[in-house]
Amino acid sequence: MAESPLKRRGREEDVLTKDPVDVLIIGAGASGAAVAWSLAETKMHILCLEQGGWMNPAEYPSTGRDWEAKFYGEWSSSPNVRGRPEDYPINDDNSPIKVVNYNAVGGSTVMYTAHWPRLHPSDFKVKTLDGVADDWPVDYDALTPFFEENDRMMGTSGLSGDPLSPLTHPPMPQQPMGLSGAIIGKTMNKLGWHWWPSDTTVATMDYEGRARCINLGHCTPACAQGAKSSTDITYWPHAVRAGVELRTHCRVREITTDESGMATGVIYYDKEGIEQFQPAHVVIIACNGVGTPRLLLNSKSDRFPNGLANSSGLVGKNLMFHPYAQIYGYVKEPTDSNRAPPTCLWSKEWYDTDLSRGFVRGYGVQFVRGAGPVFEAVVSEQKGILPWGADHHRVFRKLNGHRLGFSAICEDLPEEHNQVTLDPVLKDSHGIPAPKINYTISENSRKMMDHALARGREILETAGATDICVNSPIPWGGWHLLGTARMGTDPQKSVVNEWGRTHDVKNLFIVDGSIFVTSGGVNPTSTIQALALYIADQMKQRLANLFD
Repeated sequence: MAESPLKRRGREEDVLTKDPVDVLIIGAGASGAAVAWSLAETKMHILCLEQGGWMNPAEYPSTGRDWEAKFYGEWSSSPNVRGRPEDYPINDDNSPIKVVNYNAVGGSTVMYTAHWPRLHPSDFKVKTLDGVADDWPVDYDALTPFFEENDRMMGTSGLSGDPLSPLTHPPMPQQPMGLSGAIIGKTMNKLGWHWWPSDTTVATMDYEGRARCINLGHCTPACAQGAKSSTDITYWPHAVRAGVELRTHCRVREITTDESGMATGVIYYDKEGIEQFQPAHVVIIACNGVGTPRLLLNSKSDRFPNGLANSSGLVGKNLMFHPYAQIYGYVKEPTDSNRAPPTCLWSKEWYDTDLSRGFVRGYGVQFVRGAGPVFEAVVSEQKGILPWGADHHRVFRKLNGHRLGFSAICEDLPEEHNQVTLDPVLKDSHGIPAPKINYTISENSRKMMDHALARGREILETAGATDICVNSPIPWGGWHLLGTARMGTDPQKSVVNEWGRTHDVKNLFIVDGSIFVTSGGVNPTSTIQALALYIADQMKQRLANLFD
């Protein structure tokens, strides 16, 4: 092993007292949990370091009547707003879309809306089909068994047989369509456009120790009932029982390497803020499309002066956010307001390329049930449709519980200038450089968003909606962090190979959304986890020659 920074600081004794683990996973969110559970059957010594802690559902906002108010502060989806000790700041001043994530056991699955589509088979062959971006080195068929396994582990609810989506076999029936779903479905039928009940990871029946949804509140920020699956209550209990060690409140600063270029472990700060070194034979990064490039770029050395695993120069580049085009209005009939889950139907009518629309690729649509009263009041006042004064309560009653929403998840194509770098000034509480985001929305994506807003307006007007409002893009919509350590067979054009191993460091793997080659037009969590399970399966098959 080459000299670690800790040895150079005179702490050699601390370093030598720690035995190396077989596999060290960084991050306990969607992908880290899945890969830990899958590898547990090998009986190797597996350790996961997570910078956050275990969540206590009794403290979730949905246990109280002030759950909406908390979403504007300590339970904001933005780390820059909530500022928990587990968070790190993000400089996203140079981006119209702000990063949102969560740092805890379970990661952002604690906060997500539980909407559960998969990437389509066409998403893996974008270059072949449309002449843009690149094809993936894996295809949908290779991931199919892992999609199915992940659906069982996370516990999905849905209706199999959607003619415009990949075939799924959810273990639970779909969510009730509710008042909003009936209005939207009838409207889409009138227009002759595709719609289908959404797959979700919200339980519709008691499942694997989780109780069914009882509509405690909006699925974001967190579900105190446990009906919404997050990996702290799905994968992690199984992984821990199988022998995986999960060490919380440990913030990794850098990955260390030896003179031959192999990863030797990580330097991290423990719960007390003390710098520690953990040696490992294999390192797996599961820190999302912002946290992963941040860690790699901060792991500089003489051998890797531009950051670890970055001989291609692509670490941090090709950031894909999915710009969201949102339009909503108000109907006379009552809607479901804040009833969970927030999305009830989807449409893939405009998913694949039709050049007559003026852009390549396409977008998925999720229909939103509504909003809670506090959110409705705050946003409607900001939009200028809720007045102060004598008319305030009358107008509020007209708006509250009558909202219908249309959100288009527009495919981002990879562009190198959209990137994550290290901020030269901003640092986290341990002095680690914060990530800096530089991102612009492409002309292709803007045309896509305009097209989506026009379709959304047709739908709302056909449904009889008034007071139509637009958010395009949704500013606090950086939920999907993709593409910054892309997968590929050519080391000059990618960071990891077709099974998640970095080209430059043979015992270093990446399993999160940063390895996406293209983004598709759907929420990525299901695909992220299927990829993590696929990579874990490849690792198990190749244990004998893992370092070749």
